[in-house]
Parts: sequence; C-alpha cells; structure tokens
Amino acid sequence: MPIALFALTICSFAIGTAEFVIVGLIPIVATDLGVSLPSAGLLVSLYAMGVAVGAPLLTAATGKVHRKILLISLMAIFTASNILAWASPSFETLVAARVLTGLAHGVFYSIATIIAAGLVPKEKAASAIAIMFTGLTVALVTGVPIGTFIGQIFGWRSTFLVVAALGAIAILGTLLFVPSSIPSRKPATLRQLANVLTHPRLILAYAITAIGYGGSFVAFTYLAPILEEISGFSAAAVSGVMLLYGVSVAVGNLYGGKLVDRYGAVPALGSIFLALTVVLIALAFTASSKWLMLITVLIWGAVAFGNVPGLQFYAVRQAERYVPSAVDVASGLNIAAFNLGIAGGASIGGMIVARGSLTSTPLIAAIFVFLAFTLTAWAGFLDRRKRADHLAEC
Repeated sequence: MPIALFALTICSFAIGTAEFVIVGLIPIVATDLGVSLPSAGLLVSLYAMGVAVGAPLLTAATGKVHRKILLISLMAIFTASNILAWASPSFETLVAARVLTGLAHGVFYSIATIIAAGLVPKEKAASAIAIMFTGLTVALVTGVPIGTFIGQIFGWRSTFLVVAALGAIAILGTLLFVPSSIPSRKPATLRQLANVLTHPRLILAYAITAIGYGGSFVAFTYLAPILEEISGFSAAAVSGVMLLYGVSVAVGNLYGGKLVDRYGAVPALGSIFLALTVVLIALAFTASSKWLMLITVLIWGAVAFGNVPGLQFYAVRQAERYVPSAVDVASGLNIAAFNLGIAGGASIGGMIVARGSLTSTPLIAAIFVFLAFTLTAWAGFLDRRKRADHLAEC
C-alpha cells in the first residue's frame, strides 16, 4: 500500500480519537461541568451533526481547493478546535469546539475515501478504504482508552490537549507523505447535489449507513456508564475495557474490508448486521456480569465497526454508477449519513437513559441494526434485478 495511505491513516487516527474519546469522558465531564448524563451525551450527538453538515456542504464548496492544501487546512482547524475544547470555560464553549471539530471531520473523510481508493488498483479499493479507516479503529484501541485514562488522572481538559498534539502530528504526516499531484475537482452544482439527494438508490445506501452504523450508538454512547453502574467496573477499569473493545474493533474493521473485497459489499454487510443484532441482544443480558460483559464487549467490537469499509465502499460505487459527476459529494453525504446515525443513536440512547433504563439501550440498538439488515437485503435484490435487466437488454 502507498505511503500516502499511511499519512491518511495518521489523520484518521487523530480524528477518530477526538470523535470517540468523549464516550469514556462523559461521566467526568458531566460531574465537572454540573450537567446530566444525557446533556453530556450531546457532546457526541452535536459533534455528529457538525460532521453531517460539514461533509456534503463543505465538500461541495471546497471542490476547487488543491487536495493536499485542503487536507492540511482541515487538520489545522481540527487542531485549533481541540485547543479551544481544552481551554473552554463552560459547557457551551465545549459544545461549540466539538461542532467545529465535526465540521473538519466531515470534509476529511469524504475526500480521504476518494483519495485512498484512487491510490490503489480498483480490486484493492475496499481494502485501501479499510486501512484508512483503521486509523479510526486504532484510535479506539489506543487513543480512546489512553485519553480516558489521562482524563481520569489529569482532568478531561488534558485529553483534548493531547488530541490537539495528535492533530499537529497529522499535519506533519500530510506534509511529508501526501503527494502534491492529487487533482482537485470542480465544485458540484446545485443540480448535481439535488440529483444525489433525490436518487432512490443513493437514498437507500445512505439509510443503510445511518441506521446500520448509528444503531450501535444507542448503546455505545453510554458504554462507560453501563460498565460502571450495571457491570460494576471501577472508573479506572473502564479504560481497560475500552482498550479490549478497541483491539477487537481494529481486527473487525480490517476483516470487514477483506469480506467486501472477497464477497461484495451487500453480502458482507448483511452478515455483519445479522451478527451485530445477535450480539446487542446478548449484551442486554450479560451486562450484569463482569466476565460475561467482557466477553460480549470483545465480540461486539469485532462486528460493530466491521461494516464501515463496506458502507462507504458501497455508497461510492453506487455514486459512480448513478451520479458519476458528483462522486465526491455523494461520498460526503454518506459521511453525513454515518454521523446522522451517530447523532440519532446517541439522542435515542439519551432519552432511554433519562428514563433510567441503561440496560434497554442494547435492545433498542439491536432493533435498528436488524432494520439495516433488512434494507441491505432489499438493496441486494434491487442490484441483482438491475443486472438481470441489463443482461436481458444485451
């Protein structure tokens, strides 16, 4: 794989740490700033909304900007916004910093996906996307548990300062390794954007992404409180459980990319969604036992993020098939769908937690993931019918 892909992975690692480290810090932030757990959960959902806005709109607006300059600018904004989070005097300022970070996040992944796929032969595209997204999953392995540990020992603000330092390293990696020859694209017109937003096959792909990926966040957003209040882990032990979860996530992400390369996006996604549904149902019944919870969390991690490369690969391929003039924007809208799913899942989880039912979150998450499995099966049926119609015409 090209070394430029390594640079994109460094950026992805920094962004992934910023996105998910808050999950382990929610109880600490809530206590320190005097807000409720559901209110602190807004730091997840509003970040995701920032990504959802930034991905399609800012990706379209920056189409003429040189790709390398755009990547460096995005990581500079990312670094500055995490410094703002570190220095934030209030909960409102912290929310604003998170939204700003989310805006940079959205544009990064929408263009990085296209760049990563373009760096390798077509048959390796899904694996290249998976490797780039591995930065995000490695963040779950190391960045999130270490960031949680730093927050518990030195205060949550210190975690954001460390994340800002990761952003600075990502800027350096982009400067050194990303080639300057990456071409820019013409900004998408309003008509092209409208074509993407109204095409039924792309809407279906985005629905699968939002529901299938976001469904897990009904439970994942409140994993730390579940581990502490239901399973009985100490605050310090939560970092260790997050580490184990992240290790399985990294393995599952890479394996998910290989499944897509070998069997295709729809069969791979269907298998992953079905397995994830079963694991989430099991989680509701194993949460009260430390050892059973550890085993379930390990399995959960292996399947929870294995759908990421398949979801992005499928959306990009559908865009190339149906709206080839607006692939960047279509990719950005799928990043928006990821984060609309996160925002929706975190918000639904917050409503459930506000009613005092932490253990219900995995069951509700399972319902959403199974719905994504059903939509994936429908998408596969439509793809097969289109291929059959095309062969009949020939």
